[in-house]
This record gives sequence, structure tokens and C-alpha cells, in this order.
Amino acid sequence: MSQNPPDLRPDLARARVTEDARPGQPRIGMVSLGCPKALVDSERILTRLRAEGYAISPDYAGAEAVIVNTCGFLDSAKAESLEAIGEALEANGRVIVTGCLGAEPDYITGAHPKVLAVTGPHQYEQVLDAVHSAVPPAPHPFIDLMPAQGVKLTPRHYSYLKISEGCNHACKFCIIPDMRGKLASRPHAAVMREAEKLVGAGVRELLVISQDTSAYGTDWKDREVKAPILPLARDLGALGAWVRLHYVYPYPHVRDLVPMMAEAGPGVLPYLDIPFQHAHPDTLRRMARPAAAARTLDEIAAWRAACPSLAIRSTFIVGYPGETEDEFRTLLDWLDEAQLDRVGCFRYENVAGARSNALPDHVPEEVKEDRFHRFMEKAQAISEAKLAAKVGTRIEVIVDEVDDEAATCRTRADAPEIDGNLFIDEDFEGLAPGDILTVEVEEAGEYDLWGRRV
Repeated sequence: MSQNPPDLRPDLARARVTEDARPGQPRIGMVSLGCPKALVDSERILTRLRAEGYAISPDYAGAEAVIVNTCGFLDSAKAESLEAIGEALEANGRVIVTGCLGAEPDYITGAHPKVLAVTGPHQYEQVLDAVHSAVPPAPHPFIDLMPAQGVKLTPRHYSYLKISEGCNHACKFCIIPDMRGKLASRPHAAVMREAEKLVGAGVRELLVISQDTSAYGTDWKDREVKAPILPLARDLGALGAWVRLHYVYPYPHVRDLVPMMAEAGPGVLPYLDIPFQHAHPDTLRRMARPAAAARTLDEIAAWRAACPSLAIRSTFIVGYPGETEDEFRTLLDWLDEAQLDRVGCFRYENVAGARSNALPDHVPEEVKEDRFHRFMEKAQAISEAKLAAKVGTRIEVIVDEVDDEAATCRTRADAPEIDGNLFIDEDFEGLAPGDILTVEVEEAGEYDLWGRRV
């Protein structure tokens, strides 16, 4: 199975810049943990450093200092971040920490007092100041020029496009607003300038990310339209690349977004990544989430009527405090009816500072584990049946990787790293990452497809 285990987030990205440093050029390493939003932060930091004359080292040994961009959402992620910091200290000794866990500097320095500096999430200037103090820049005015798209940590043919920071929700299990603040949307023109540069540099797929994508622009005063995500999606879709929307809350105006996805060819893909989290109204109330799961089923039916090819991805939490067996079975029944295409699941765990920690009736670990496996068994069966129905059909795919055995591709219904793949293991010579082609599906598994070129 090529799909990552659904309870794990993208793990770790090291800088993919392999250029040689010129004589005397200072070199900085980067380790980026956590979600795609953190990966975008890492790319922005590296772009600024390259523009200031630093070379980017792909390993610890070649770096004069290392930046560790941390994740601090779950206790397990905090532990991994501390481990990565310790690894960098042991291998290099000069470490600057940034990212979400940087919002808790005492937590970091308590475990690793030798770090050079600690900064919080998206504090780019503070990170640069810390790098300057540790390793002074040595720019060359005629050599240190950057391509328009900057430094990218993803393959050249796709890129994450962050359209806002922060979140206005108050979910009891989440501390993102505490770490990253309230919703702050980037200007429409700024997002489009970045997107145009990326597409002009050869990017074939834009992965739109934020903490709450469908709320984009609702923080602006005197805005011209009620839902600024609609004109933004329309303009991005006109650039000629695939546009994939992540973290879309099911607000009413999503109904106006879905028809854009029904159009063939490049543009806004028929893909919605929606964090439903649960289906039982009592569980959702304890989460401080919207509790109209029945109406959500009606919305899903309406979306699919407007765009029959729509793929819906979501994540859920099992074992939330107070979750009863009846509540969990309601979730399974809801999943049966919703027939979501791509599903991930997390076992609930306390997060320092989250209000859910104080809720009564925490679920025993063995019960969480049992519910996780029952949930994933149900989700896997749905996925397997949906993919089997694609056998014999012709679909469009984008090539991610080509080796001696096959071309690894994704359909319009699959995001990189978190969803499935389509493999072409015959007649794939000449294909290259970023190619978009039509294939006929010949075989299906639980999460992946196999096909041939048409």
C-alpha cells in the first residue's frame, strides 16, 4: 500500500537544494516537520536566506548552522520535534528552532538548553536575525540571484500555495489559534502573483492550503464579495494548472465553489478536503464544532449532484473524551452513508493548552485503538469498492516519479503524500514528472490503481 498510514502526518522534509557553495559562502541546513503550511514557511525562510547569500546544505555535516522548523500540535509531534532538535544538536551543534513548538520556548530550552535561538511560527524576520547572529551573511551581488519561484522543498511540478494564516474557530481539541493567531488572509493580488510565478516556472499543480480555506478573505473589512474564496478559486483556475483545495470547511458558499470543479481540463479540481472530525451531534458539541451531521449528508449529496466526479477527503477523531460506543457507531453509520472517497483517522490525545483536556470521561487507550481499527476497516472497504468501480474507465493523471519499474502517478482525486497513486508499469518510457496524460484503469487495490497509457 503506497498511501501513508492515515493517522500519520507528513513526517520530515530536508532541503532538496544540491548546489555547491562558492568559496567562503556560509551554508545553512533545514529540517522541516509537520504540515504543508509549515513546509511553506520553510520554503520562504530558505528563499530569503538564498537571496542574502547563504547556500543551503542538504546535510548536517555541510552546514554551519541548522534550522529546525517544528510541529507542536500533538504531544507526539512535540516529542518528535524535540528528537529532531536533539539529532541536529548532536550532528551539528548549532541549532535555531522555529515553528509551532517555538511558541513554547521554555519547553524547548528546558530539554535542549544549547539551542542558539527559538522563534515562533511564521516569524521570518526573527529567524533571519538569529541566522545572521550565528552565521553572518556573505552575499555576492552578481551571483546570489534567485529564480522567481524561490526555493522549493517539493518536486518542481507541484507546489503548496498558502493563502492565509491562523483560524477563527475555537475547537476544544485544537491550539492552532493560540499558536498562529486569528485568521489573517493574504491579499488576492499577492496570492495571484505568487501563483503566476509558480505556474510560469513550470508548476503543473497548485495545492491551496490554509487553516480554513473557505474562510479566506472573511477577515477583511469592507470586502466587495461575501466569500472571497470564490473569485480567488476562479482566478487560480484560469492559470492553466491543476488547483487542489485543502482544509475547506463546509460553509454554505461551498455550494458555489463546487460547480467550478465540474469543468473538464485544468482548473479547480473536483476534490474537497473537509475536516468533518465526527458525526454524532453530542461529540461535535463537546468538540465545539458544528453539530448538524444530517444536514452535512444533504450537502454532500448536493455537491455530488453538481459535480458527479467530486472526490471528498476528510479526517476524523476517535476516542474523543466522552465518546460512547453508541456515538462511535453513529460515526460508522454516517461514514457508510457519506461514502467518502479518502479518509484519515486520529486517535484522540491531549494537547497541552487544549480545552478538551479538562473534559470528563476520557476514553481508555485500548478502546481508542479498537475504534481506530474498526473505523479504518470500514473506510478501507469503502475505498476499495470505489476504486474497483473505476476499472475500465479512462481518467487523467499527473506523473510524480519515474523509475526502472513504473511511473508513479496521481489522479485528479489524489493529493500528494496523503492519498493513493496510480501506477503505469508498462509503456512508461519517456514519461517525466509533471506530465499529464490519460490512462485506462486496469486494476484496483485498497488505495491504489494500475493503468495503461491510452
